[in-house]
Amino acid sequence: MLTLQNNTAKLTILYTSDVHGHVMPIHYGTNEKANLGLAKYATVVKQTRKKSDHVIVLDNGDLIQGTPLMTHYVKQHTDKENPMIKTMNTINIDAGVIGNHEFNFGSNILADAINQSNFPWLSANIIDKETGRPKYGPPYTVKTFANDIKVAIIGITTHYIPNWESADHIKGILFKDALNTLKEWVPYIQQKEQPDILIACYHGGFEKDLETGEPTESLTGENQGYDMCEIEGIDILLTGHQHRKITGRINDVLVVQPGNNAAAYGEVEINLEKVANHWCIRNKKAFIRPLEHIRDDKEIMSNMAFLEESTQKWLDQPIGYIEGDMTIDEPFHARINKHPFIEFIQKVQMEASGADISVTSLLNNESTGFSSTVTMRDIVSNYMYPNTLVVLELTGKDIKAALEKSAEYFILDDQGIVTVNPVFEHPKPQHYNYDMWEGIHYTINVSMPIGQRIEGLTYHNQPVADTKKYPVVLNNYRASGGGDYTMFTNKPIIKEIQKDAVEIIREYFERYHTVKATKTDNFKVKPVKNTS
Repeated sequence: MLTLQNNTAKLTILYTSDVHGHVMPIHYGTNEKANLGLAKYATVVKQTRKKSDHVIVLDNGDLIQGTPLMTHYVKQHTDKENPMIKTMNTINIDAGVIGNHEFNFGSNILADAINQSNFPWLSANIIDKETGRPKYGPPYTVKTFANDIKVAIIGITTHYIPNWESADHIKGILFKDALNTLKEWVPYIQQKEQPDILIACYHGGFEKDLETGEPTESLTGENQGYDMCEIEGIDILLTGHQHRKITGRINDVLVVQPGNNAAAYGEVEINLEKVANHWCIRNKKAFIRPLEHIRDDKEIMSNMAFLEESTQKWLDQPIGYIEGDMTIDEPFHARINKHPFIEFIQKVQMEASGADISVTSLLNNESTGFSSTVTMRDIVSNYMYPNTLVVLELTGKDIKAALEKSAEYFILDDQGIVTVNPVFEHPKPQHYNYDMWEGIHYTINVSMPIGQRIEGLTYHNQPVADTKKYPVVLNNYRASGGGDYTMFTNKPIIKEIQKDAVEIIREYFERYHTVKATKTDNFKVKPVKNTS
């Protein structure tokens, strides 16, 4: 908000990032109430605006994908307004930024969302190949407040998207380097607009430690936030993508990241002073505000009533049954020992693709597997991403490299017990980047150095040959090299199955109705003594 007294002013910026379809204050997997969602955030925005007529409200991307609500909308209700856009229009945000998950449902859903928006979508580095201009909206926008206080807001997006997304979803689009794009636009904006404040909204995160500047991840270009703070002319860098909660400063650039799923939001307070007809920043602070003890906004809840009711009915439909035990009590054990739920996903992928080698992962530590009766709620709570399937032609050398990459997930602790490598838990949980394979046999020997851990690799009782080629089914994220599985990048595509995994699993239950829980011990992790 903006308040004026003599030659001083205070500006407050509110922003969300990585909302991932969370409007309603519930966890869809359990249907329990939760302190999250845009319905609560809307109350915060309204309360803030009551204190002032001037508010900047922004969203930093990954808005329209991530909950069963959005999956159900895309499958059955696209004749209606996108619920995430309707909500942001009601909140009346000033601008949004394109996130990588905005592309997950395809170009038509994204185009409809942007056309329905009453606010501009900013992404200076996502370029239409035909026109050479930003694809989805202006690269930046300017807000001018009372007494001529001027704020420029530029949006950029991680350019790593082609490494994850289906090619048909990003056809005709060029993703320019986000850091270099900022280097080009910031001086231009400063010269042309002469803003008092310049905000960079980046759907990306930090590649280096904020305090030391030491790299915290492979410098692939996925996250470039630290280096962006070296660009002269940026006052505030709003970030996201990594689902972290961060406030800090780098080279006097105030940086923020508010987590994910609208469980919290970022708030920036800026104090200004007018000196010689120019507004100067005297102080700037950033906060992460949780949405605990915030009431739900009645207008948002009313707007969502029909779609939410329809979603709940869809989620509670029994679609199949399990004979045996396919529940997951401890996710670590489901990764270190073969689990019937993992084998089930592998069988689904193999039947849908025709390949007899399959790759999958346990996507997060909240997955509980399937009980005796399976509903759509069970499926979407265990498989929350709209992945499609791809069959790649891989050499034995590729398979070995991928297995070695997965084997990095484990380390031995001081007692020689197998446990999770901390880099898969901090700064961002990445348990989904540990893959398990079906159709081959192998051993992960954690006592060996990284890169030398795979032993006894066979296919149909024969050693996997480096130069021999094998068809392998995996999800499109991994097939494009996602998770730094570079050995899969640009490999020949044998087949693409253009249905998302939830739909494929549902169809599997329609065919078989009752599925037996089975477990083939085709891999092991040693030393055998282990704990979570």
